[in-house]
Amino acid sequence: MGAVLIAATGAFTVGVSPAVAAGCTAGMESDFNGDGVRDMAIADPRAAVDDKAGAGLVRVVMGGDRGTFEISQALSQMNASPEVGDQFGYSIAVYDADSDGCTDLVVGAPYEDVTTADGAQQDAGAVYVIHGTPAGIGAGSVVDSYTQAGLDGSTATEAGDLFGFSLAATKASGGKPTLAIGVPGEAIGSLKNAGCIHYVQGTKKATVNQDDPGIPGAAEANDRFGYSLAARFKYLVVGAPGEAIGSESFAGGVTVFSHTLTDGRPTSLGAIDEDQPELTSGTAEKDDRFGTSVALVSYRPQGASSETDALVAIGTPNEDVGNVADAGAVTVLHVKPTGAVKEVNLIDRLSSDVEGDPVVGDFFGQRVVLSNTEPDEVGTAANMRLAVSVPNQEVGAAENAGAVQVFHGLGAPGDKDVLLARGAGLPDEAEARDFTGLGLWGTGSRLYVGVPYSKTSGAQKGVVYSLPWAVAGGGAGTVTTVRPGADGIPDVGEAFGSAIR
Repeated sequence: MGAVLIAATGAFTVGVSPAVAAGCTAGMESDFNGDGVRDMAIADPRAAVDDKAGAGLVRVVMGGDRGTFEISQALSQMNASPEVGDQFGYSIAVYDADSDGCTDLVVGAPYEDVTTADGAQQDAGAVYVIHGTPAGIGAGSVVDSYTQAGLDGSTATEAGDLFGFSLAATKASGGKPTLAIGVPGEAIGSLKNAGCIHYVQGTKKATVNQDDPGIPGAAEANDRFGYSLAARFKYLVVGAPGEAIGSESFAGGVTVFSHTLTDGRPTSLGAIDEDQPELTSGTAEKDDRFGTSVALVSYRPQGASSETDALVAIGTPNEDVGNVADAGAVTVLHVKPTGAVKEVNLIDRLSSDVEGDPVVGDFFGQRVVLSNTEPDEVGTAANMRLAVSVPNQEVGAAENAGAVQVFHGLGAPGDKDVLLARGAGLPDEAEARDFTGLGLWGTGSRLYVGVPYSKTSGAQKGVVYSLPWAVAGGGAGTVTTVRPGADGIPDVGEAFGSAIR
């Protein structure tokens, strides 16, 4: 990969540009032109751009048939150029960074090489904020480009940091735009791959690692703190799947934060691992990788007047279930504003009435999504939904075809769980090594399933299925298919649907 020099060209700010805000009056999540119709950002981090293999791009499909925009480092406003293997779009997030009513797109390129005064830093990583406008997003957008040191001058841009490997964005208490950036390759002192996150709330910026005051645990080599992230109005969850628990290496851990700032940092509410019987019913074991994936949804418990609490889903795809290696599991937790945590469910393929059996290497929990189909209402088994990817699920004779299993987020996990696969609830036919569900996202109304490695004829560049939660739960309705070469989307790409927002 060629190395490029990227400087900070903008600032994360709170405020409204009156001229732009006037055209972005009906904004909602993933509404890049502020017209009140949801848009969809779909990443293809392995796509070639300007003949550079794996440079990566993001397609933004506008709602209301308003066209498709291509976002890549080839945009003239970018402070970088497409290079082989950058994987622009490896991670994406959406929020209104400048509070103008148009959603802004955040894109991570963790394998970007960056030139510093010390030379080329391979896989240092970069992050870009592409601002939405009333006319759409892309060629007319302001783009802010950041390296790690460009975002926070107290840090250094170094090889292997993977700045931007994960992203999470939200509007925190008080309406402040808030962004977290994972840097799992960050060395803390001599501890390689200990990991950190960068945290931006309004105009305030901080860097957080496990050696900081008030942060549970200690930075250790290969913790990979910041490997996974999830954020909502009140809370932030950070996964560290390389965390050693006692003598069990790569057992994994998760830290929960509130967005209340303490000494400029989000306030830790505590660390969670599988050797805490008061929090989880699991057992920390070598190579479990608890925290590989995390999801978070606001939750209004019975008797509360608002969504004061949260549900957290934690994927442990390498969990051994019984004597079945790497079958995978998911833990669901209830987090209270006090920081108190209680396990709601531990779900695996041996759980009562859950469809399917544990199979070696299925990796149940590689991706997780939590959604509330009735925001602001009391959370129930009916409106709190959990989707879990099982990317190596065998479907018929198709090995590693993949599937997504949908559960109630509360209540008995086997109560009406539904297994979705291509040819069984999803369109097309399952093929070997499709890895269905490696792209996964959910909103209050729909579930989005990405099949970035689709082998089906006509969808070999990847495909995304969008379906109402009613359909995801086994009911009637329409599944919408989004793929290159159809409905105005260019017929190019390599792994369309790797990430969706």
